[in-house]
Amino acid sequence: MNRTTRQATSLLAALLAFPTAAALAQTPYPTKPIRMLVGFAPGGGTDLTARVIAQKLDEAFGQRVIVDNRPGASQIIASELTARANPDGYTVLMSAAGLTINPAFNSKLPFDTLKDFGAIAMAARAPNVLVVTPGGAARTVKDIIALAKAKPGQLAYGSGGVGAPSHVSGALFASMAGVELTHVPYKGTGPAMVDLLSGQLPIAFPDMTAALAHIKSGRIPAIAVTTRDRSALLPAVPTIAESGLPGFECSSWFGMIGPAGIPKPVVAKLNETINRALKTPEVRDMLSTQGLAAVGGSAEEFAATISTELVKWKKLVASTGIKTE
Repeated sequence: MNRTTRQATSLLAALLAFPTAAALAQTPYPTKPIRMLVGFAPGGGTDLTARVIAQKLDEAFGQRVIVDNRPGASQIIASELTARANPDGYTVLMSAAGLTINPAFNSKLPFDTLKDFGAIAMAARAPNVLVVTPGGAARTVKDIIALAKAKPGQLAYGSGGVGAPSHVSGALFASMAGVELTHVPYKGTGPAMVDLLSGQLPIAFPDMTAALAHIKSGRIPAIAVTTRDRSALLPAVPTIAESGLPGFECSSWFGMIGPAGIPKPVVAKLNETINRALKTPEVRDMLSTQGLAAVGGSAEEFAATISTELVKWKKLVASTGIKTE
């Protein structure tokens, strides 16, 4: 075969292959079930958000969206599975705010939070709430600060575990108020709430999903919410920022991410579908009853949130010397 013939043959092969490649690129997504990993046991805010979104994706796509709970290690196990998955859009993770907090406490994670994941869509937020034990003397943020200053290190706050938003909320509070609080980590927010209700724990910063029912029933007093703005779920409760610590902001958030490299059209389709679902009264009501507020937004906005919070929590841990007790 001479040179001219070889070139013609190569050109013909390329032309024949082109429609196949184009067709593959335009293959509708999804064509098979999607696995949505969750790094926590069923029942928490992350799991609840995942199941609401999974149901709506299932309806929109006509493909099963399977919620796969892989609890453990502050969602590091599920995150690693996601980072190592094929970036084809068929394995995603409903992540929680711990994604940006974990690197501040652990420099040897089995993945790089910025490089190994791609943001898809923020789904919901849950404010953390500063609550006090029933019958306690403190009823305002200023009361708590005064009490902490009068008894350095003697005022304890409980959390759902080291590195949880309920932990860093308290650490940020102590740092900005210039007081010393003692952190008491629990194996989940539930046990912390039990001790708060019984009077064994003076204060806590649980997320809204864990605290809302107790607050609305009058069993525990809510002092302030940790978000920048007041929560529509507790409109009468002020923010910590407006109660004496300007600039204070911390919350639990839940959003979908995937392994880095998912094709942009797939990310766009997932993002568009999630945003459309979050605008429906049905989904907003389902989230609201669990203490969650629908968010939405672009993948780029979610990526910016992740980047900003990574810096924020690393700075807090470095400046305060918080340890993984």
